[in-house]
Amino acid sequence: MIMAYVWLVVGFVFLIKGADLFVEGSSSVAKILRVPSVIIGLTVVAFGTSAPELAVSVTAALSHNNGIAVGNVIGSNIFNLLMVTGLSCIVMTLPADKKIMKGDFPFSIFVAVVLLAGIAFDYRLSRVDGVILLALFGYFLYRTIQAAKDGRMDEGEEIRTMSSAKSLIFIVGGLVGIVLGGDLVVDSASSIAAAFGLSQNLIGLTIVAMGTSLPELVTSVVASRKGENGLALGNVIGSNIFNILLILGLSSVLSPIQVTVVSVYDLICLIVFSGIFWIVGKREMRYSRIHGISMVAVYAAYMIYIILRA
Repeated sequence: MIMAYVWLVVGFVFLIKGADLFVEGSSSVAKILRVPSVIIGLTVVAFGTSAPELAVSVTAALSHNNGIAVGNVIGSNIFNLLMVTGLSCIVMTLPADKKIMKGDFPFSIFVAVVLLAGIAFDYRLSRVDGVILLALFGYFLYRTIQAAKDGRMDEGEEIRTMSSAKSLIFIVGGLVGIVLGGDLVVDSASSIAAAFGLSQNLIGLTIVAMGTSLPELVTSVVASRKGENGLALGNVIGSNIFNILLILGLSSVLSPIQVTVVSVYDLICLIVFSGIFWIVGKREMRYSRIHGISMVAVYAAYMIYIILRA
């Protein structure tokens, strides 16, 4: 038990320092490429923080044991939307980027609706459904790359930044720290929870589900603290799109996924929560501390619901 607490602390150290390096490196890459940081948040950062979920889901699919993949992705997306965004704007008010509000945020809601349409009738994600999701992912990448080209800053503008090599080292080293730290926190927290008599099912619904989103949480909060608001919000929306389109698309192409009715209910919750906070952000063009507190409160109510359901 003592070592579990030690590894828990070590895990958080890796997470925080890893996120710090990852944000610095990603911000530097945005400046080197002369594109808005929100584009890097939607792509490089979102992919990096979704890497643990991708690795786990693909491994599970290859072993034909991916039945809980949909539930995990939906739970992770709800955590990203409410807790990651909520805590980030509690740290510092987040301006609602016009590109995200007009395009990427509603697109994340659209892909959740597409997923609902694919699983609502037969409670199954087939290979055809997976191909559709991957095609949408290709479209998302193409559109984001085009936006990056259109949003490039003036070449004549002098920008102070790290070298390309140092930026890459920061990104890779930071990502390693985030993934390793996340694994240590989840494993040690699960051991501590089990020692206190909590069921494995409840541990899975709470600690493990939150643990898979720790990279997004720590990265976005650190980005918010550093004033990299584009990275913070872009990371959340980008990760949610990556999780549905890339992770579930690739997993279901490798092996069709059977879905539980509970996952359908949770997906409806995700769509409703997303719609509400998209409307709020679009109307006010920012997420304040009050909005952040509201998001955290909604997530707390959702947690009470899933614990009672379990």
